[in-house]
Amino acid sequence: MTASSFPGGTSLSHLDVYADAAPDGICGGSPHMHLVSTEAYVVISGEGALQTIDADGVRETTLTAGSVVWFTPGTIHRAVNRGDLRVVVLMSNAGLPEAGDAVLTFPSDVVGDPDAYAAAVSLGDDDGERAVRAGRRRDLAVTGFETLRDAVAAGDRTALTAFHDAAAALVLDRARTWPDLVREGPLAQAEHSLALAEAVAAGSVAHLADARVHRAAPSVGERAFGMCGRLRTYSVNDGGVNDEETLR
Repeated sequence: MTASSFPGGTSLSHLDVYADAAPDGICGGSPHMHLVSTEAYVVISGEGALQTIDADGVRETTLTAGSVVWFTPGTIHRAVNRGDLRVVVLMSNAGLPEAGDAVLTFPSDVVGDPDAYAAAVSLGDDDGERAVRAGRRRDLAVTGFETLRDAVAAGDRTALTAFHDAAAALVLDRARTWPDLVREGPLAQAEHSLALAEAVAAGSVAHLADARVHRAAPSVGERAFGMCGRLRTYSVNDGGVNDEETLR
């Protein structure tokens, strides 16, 4: 990763949270979690909430314009849209979410079966069917989320632990590439910043002669169908398109 990359080795996208209702009557996105990356929401308009399951249990965090919230790996989260909710999403470890650092809260029989999970998560190749399949994917994830939420709320974390274990097994093969992505991304950028700090501390500021302004290039065409809504992604890391929601 070069000095031109977005700060911190992070990725950035613009998210319009889904406005249609899931089977439980709540409008919003597909509940899921990241295994390694931290995610942040900067709310730019509308109102809604973030429903989560984490180490503290079940909670709901209100989202309004100006809200900034972030959540660490393992936080199961569901974006709820209560009126034109639009968010700028920042993800740590740019490139890693695109490499599969997310697992949706499908029911246990689906998460425990790699083939069934792959079929449930796929949006297919037919552009005309992608919106329908995205809705089905969201609804199935909500079904599993409700089971986990109700169990944790009742004081039983057995199902949550089983979900964590199943998620780990599901990503095991692709996770073998993740350490290199972190080394080449955020770690390399941190080491570059450290080198600059050490240079200045030693009295050298030669790098200032290479200062530049960079402008992010938004994705073109139709916005992607992400897990939580429609996405406009930005190329901010050495030409790579960053998309915290798109599953490969």
